Amino acid sequence: MRLVGENGEQLGILPVKEALRVSLEKGLDLVEVAPNAKPPVCRLMDYGKYKYEQSKRDREARKKQKVITVKEVKVRPKIEEHDLEVKTKNAERFLKEGDKVKVTVMFRGREITHPALGQQICARIAETLKELANVEREARLEGRNMVMILTPRHE
Repeated sequence: MRLVGENGEQLGILPVKEALRVSLEKGLDLVEVAPNAKPPVCRLMDYGKYKYEQSKRDREARKKQKVITVKEVKVRPKIEEHDLEVKTKNAERFLKEGDKVKVTVMFRGREITHPALGQQICARIAETLKELANVEREARLEGRNMVMILTPRHE
């Protein structure tokens, strides 16, 4: 196996027993880092310290990442003008907070025979929010609902 020292220096190609002896002498762990390489690569390190550093890096990365949630705005095909404006304002607020917005047009009874009304409403919302959002998924019928997904636009 190829042995790499604790500071990244190459110690050469050694038999397994020899590598284990070197690791015991230095009081370090022998860790296989590239098992599929020819020959396999092992490294001398303090494994406990390595795991601690790794978990510390993971925690830092989790702090920095933003969790994107999907907020839903539900409307009906016969929604009044002002109600649609209020729903669009809510969607705008969600997008500014960095969340995705799922616009759902709910059809009841025989309204399902007029999917064009739902398409028009989705198109109006998308047009109003085009400065803030990209359409991730175009409006399409799923059962008795028409669904469209908007994602925040990042400059």
